[in-house]
Amino acid sequence: MSAAPTLEVRNLQTHFFTRAGVVKAVDGVSFTVPRGKVLGLVGESGSGKTVTGFSIIGLVDPPGRIVGGEILYQGKNLASLSEEEMRHLRGNRIAMIFQDPMMTLNPVLRIDTQMIETVRAHTKVSHEEARQRARDTLGMVGIPSPDERLKSYPHQFSGGMRQRVAIAIALLHRPELIVADEPTTALDVTIQGQILAEVQKLAATTGTSLIWITHDLSVVAGLADEIAVMYAGRVVEHGLVEQVLDRPLHPYTAGLIGSVPSRNKRGEPLRQIPGMTPSLLSLPAGCAFRSRCPRAGEECGIEPPIREILPGRDARCHRPILEAAEVASA
Repeated sequence: MSAAPTLEVRNLQTHFFTRAGVVKAVDGVSFTVPRGKVLGLVGESGSGKTVTGFSIIGLVDPPGRIVGGEILYQGKNLASLSEEEMRHLRGNRIAMIFQDPMMTLNPVLRIDTQMIETVRAHTKVSHEEARQRARDTLGMVGIPSPDERLKSYPHQFSGGMRQRVAIAIALLHRPELIVADEPTTALDVTIQGQILAEVQKLAATTGTSLIWITHDLSVVAGLADEIAVMYAGRVVEHGLVEQVLDRPLHPYTAGLIGSVPSRNKRGEPLRQIPGMTPSLLSLPAGCAFRSRCPRAGEECGIEPPIREILPGRDARCHRPILEAAEVASA
């Protein structure tokens, strides 16, 4: 069996060419996802995490396009494939779970029609075999009475049930890579927990690799093996999830962790990162986080490279947090 990672993203650049100027939504992002592992891609809205996911699966629409870098899936550069070649991989070997399940589901077709068509689009099996696979997969994501549910239309499901169906469709072909864009955000905590447990089991038993895009650090803490924190189109910190969450190096990561409500003392104002994410149309010179950073200094006027600061820990910062006491006060 090959030891190569399922996915290797190298210096990915995805820009949007608008009338107002060029929006560098993803600007030099690199990470690796080994077989059977889960990478948490986190950051505020507008950090570029969703565009990174769409770039991997080849769903960036004009005026956006990939202008640089490589997306190596089992050594094959997805960025250079034709739409026909991508269509063969998408939904088969690589799947995406969207935040809104109605991006996956057709409102006028029954669930069995949609799932059976998905199976038969990529696998030569009988109608009955495809139906059985659809039924088993619905059961896997915890949908009760799957035989009955297959005959339903999307509008007959609750929002949480629709999302489970969308997740089931992504799992139909046991893909090698799943890109999940905040798929449990709209679900209640109990259902979220069930789906996260199912996804972890899938990764462990089938070797499926996962990129879980979210702004929810509590989800990442319990699910991911590694975490990549994005800010203004770039990865600003990367490492094993427990190390990053226990001892962040980048002031932005520390700010994200500090603003989780459960980490604030009762009766005290909630801590937050001051200011707003800068416009990607006109990023300031130097470090993009500089205007919001409590540690910013003169050297932050020069764009910091991402570098290994501790063993296995990368951060894009001139003045990383290296003392545990500093994390508490960040």
